[in-house]
This record gives sequence, C-alpha cells and structure tokens, in this order.
Amino acid sequence: MKEFFTFYPNKKAVERDSTIYLSKFILAPVISYSPETNFGFGTGAKYLFKFNGSGDETRVSNMPLSFQYTLNNQFIFYSGFEIFTNQEKWVIEGNIQFQNYPRLFYGLGRNSDEENEEQYDYYQVLVEPIFLKNVFAKYLFAGAGFRYNQIFETNVEANGILDTERPEGFDGSRSMGIEAAVLYDSRNNILNAQNGWYFEFTYGVYDDAFGSTQNFDLTRFDLRHYLDVSEKNDDILAFQAIGRFSRGDVPFNELSLFGSSEILRGYREGRFVDRDLLASQVEYRKTFKNSRWGAVAFVGAGDVYNDVSDFKLGDLRFNYGAGARFMVDKLERLNIRLDWGFGQGSNYLYLGIAEAF
Repeated sequence: MKEFFTFYPNKKAVERDSTIYLSKFILAPVISYSPETNFGFGTGAKYLFKFNGSGDETRVSNMPLSFQYTLNNQFIFYSGFEIFTNQEKWVIEGNIQFQNYPRLFYGLGRNSDEENEEQYDYYQVLVEPIFLKNVFAKYLFAGAGFRYNQIFETNVEANGILDTERPEGFDGSRSMGIEAAVLYDSRNNILNAQNGWYFEFTYGVYDDAFGSTQNFDLTRFDLRHYLDVSEKNDDILAFQAIGRFSRGDVPFNELSLFGSSEILRGYREGRFVDRDLLASQVEYRKTFKNSRWGAVAFVGAGDVYNDVSDFKLGDLRFNYGAGARFMVDKLERLNIRLDWGFGQGSNYLYLGIAEAF
C-alpha cells in the first residue's frame, strides 16, 4: 500500500548523493467521516521533504494538501503546512483553506438547547502564513504573520435564531490582521510524535485599518507533550491543552467552537459556541509489535464561556473514546485513524489520516 501511493521526486539525486534526504510525495484517494461532513471522498497528498544541505539535525517538512466532496454537499480544500529550513533556522507554518460549509447551530452560549438546531451555510477563504526564526535556544522560535478569513454567501434559516438575533457578522465578515507568534517544538516527528514538547502561542489584532470588517483581537495557545512509555512496543502517552480567547467586536464566525474531529471528539463541531474555549485531552497510543496496526484510548474535557469570570471547573463537559490505527508509512509513522468518541448524550465516528494531535 505504501509503495503504491508513494512517489520519490528526487530518487535519482539520492542515488548519486546519499546525504540528500529522500523526499516523498504520498498521493491517495481519501475517504473520511465526521458528523459535520458525513462521508467525504476526494484526493489527499503529503509532500515530505528537506531542503538540500539539511541533515539529521533538521526535521522533515510536511506540506499536506487535500480536496474532498462530502455527502452533505460540501467541498473542502485544505493545506496545513510546517516547513523547516536548513538547520531549522526558520520555521514557516500556516493554513490555507477554501470551502463551502453547511454548519449546524444551536444558539450562543454553553447552555444552548439541542432542539434549537438550525443550518447555517457559508463559503470560507482562509489564508494564514506565519514566519518564525530560531531564537535563544534550540527548538524555540519567534516571529509574525498575517491571517485573512473571509466568510461570504451566507444563508440562514428564516425566522431562526441567527435570523432573529443577528449577532455581529452573522451575514458574512472579513477578518484581516497581523499576528505575533512564539513556538517551541521539540517533537521528534511532526506527523506522529513519540517524544517531545510542542507549544504555540499567537496573538492577532484585527482592525478596519487592515481591511477587517470588525475590530477585535484573538489569542490562541496549543500545548502538547509526548512520552514514550514502552520500549518494547513504542507505546505513547500524549497530552494536549488548547485555549482560544477573543475580545472586541468579534464576528460570529470567529467565535470559539466546542467539539471537533481533533479535540472533544464525541461532540459535533460547534455544538456550543462562545467567545472563549478551554479544552484538554489525554491519549494512549498502542502499537502492536511487528505490525502496521495500532489502537488508542482517549479522554478529554473542555468548556466555552463568554468571559474569564464565567469559567468554572464544575461546568466542564467530558468526552472519551477509542480508536484503531493503520500505519501507511512506517518510516514517517503516518496513520489512517478511525475513532469513536463519546460526549454527554452524543457519540460520533471519525475517519481520517494522521493523528488528532
């Protein structure tokens, strides 16, 4: 399976010079499933490479690309990339996305009722490159970038919550701003880490001076840690905590969403919506020796709220679940994953490629 879908663009150059990293272009048909999209069908690709002159001290750069059409009549084009220059002097990372997305909405706040369910359709263009330079210590980077997030051709249900309450930017918005970022990334593998830390902090300012339709700021962090707990089977214990906080005239589509295929699995994405989000999860990743197969078990908790003073540990909602893994590339540890997540009163299946975090 690996050889069938994997191509080597610089294979001849590597045959002449064994110090060059053998780049890989992994191309395959993609079948995915999540409660937000139903089944999705399309093409996925990952370009794994190093710049000439990079050795073992430089980790493999990852440029994924996917296009899918779903049974919910959505199309999704996405790339989330992380590129290391020679000797990791710079990291270039970010997201590019173009999609039309029917989304279910239940009302604002952590106590919205499921009976309020309505559909909200929109198109989205997202471009977010960040350029980070190595500073002070190995694995520590600092830099800046910009973020452009355009929501257009929106369609809301007549006399529904959105049509009645009309929150800021419900009928479309343009977020254009500059971001400052700090990154610490000591993971040994970007696609499926066995050890190391990852911490990213970004602070973005969006203003009409930059072309934004609303004036607000957005703060985000993502903290992860990976522990190799079994030398025999390379079993991994993985931790993640994320936060997302917005202030000002925050447009509707920049509010924080509770639930996704990556964190708080078991809740539909956007089941609860508010200005801020705090969430965490722990995952045990089991690898069966001399096999491409693996399994995971995970548990997590999180909440959305309007202000820091509203956050209470007693209000946390929990999730748990398990899943299976099939490794399509042993060298890069790239997995196909199938997860079954359970929330409070809900459970969903997720099928995709690469780990949740």
